[in-house]
Amino acid sequence: MNWNLFLTELVAGVSHGAVYALIALGYSMVYGILKLLNFAHGDVYMVGSFIGFGIITVFGGATNLSIPVWALLIVMLLCAMLGGGLLGVMIERFAYRRLRNAPRIAPLITALGVSFFLENAAQLVLGAQYQSYDSFGWKSPIALRHFTLPASTVISYAEVIIIAGTIVLVVALTLFVQRTQLGKAMRATSFDREAAAMMGIDVDNVIVATFFIGSALAGAAGVFNGIEYQQVWPYMGFTAGLYAFIAAVVGGIGNLPGAVLGGLTIGLAQAFSIGYISSTFSDAVVFAILIAVMIVRPSGLLGKAAVSKV
Repeated sequence: MNWNLFLTELVAGVSHGAVYALIALGYSMVYGILKLLNFAHGDVYMVGSFIGFGIITVFGGATNLSIPVWALLIVMLLCAMLGGGLLGVMIERFAYRRLRNAPRIAPLITALGVSFFLENAAQLVLGAQYQSYDSFGWKSPIALRHFTLPASTVISYAEVIIIAGTIVLVVALTLFVQRTQLGKAMRATSFDREAAAMMGIDVDNVIVATFFIGSALAGAAGVFNGIEYQQVWPYMGFTAGLYAFIAAVVGGIGNLPGAVLGGLTIGLAQAFSIGYISSTFSDAVVFAILIAVMIVRPSGLLGKAAVSKV
């Protein structure tokens, strides 16, 4: 067995899956509260990536960077998360709020319309061409001679940043949901929105907070994608959003640990299919996993069967 290839694809799959997991968390959070499939979520990720690109430009770019690289990365993440979160709140306020009690097809069609609007607005304002992130050495391989891994195994600083950053964000989200008053309110609203309202929970504030947090995670994912793949463009959100939605469904949509597991599953499936089979078949492998999970366990890997209220 070629351990060098295996370890390289393993790290690539985990880093790619971490990006999917952050986006899938937003899908699952919104679905858990509103039972809404927010197909505009992938374009929030696109906007977050462009915000990161804009921060690089503001601070001079690679040739004339005015702050340390680590500070630049922190500013990029904070601005992308804030911008993504505010965009998510605006989408909820103007596109979804009045459709909460409408037939489910109405918010679904609206979500698609918002997605097309964001993509075309980004193309109109920013242009249709690809924009390149400056590397700042993020893609440089880490020397592994001091570790027990094979010397030719390729792990970049960008992959370490993505994996470590995702772990921090997922742990922070878990603690927030489990230990804060707002987190408990989110769990109560997810279980039964009407009962939560009768118990005095401000459901509107909970929904706004859910959109803000989920969209902020998508913004962070956009920055992570930019430092890993070095390119952003207005239609990048469609593909990433599709894979993240598949990840959420595979893990169990509405289940936060399931979103993370689904993201890692899809990322690893893509990486290993590219490394051991061919990039031509990576999409087929992903959709085969989706079909298999839906046949064997329709509620997802960590999902629970829906209970009908009577």
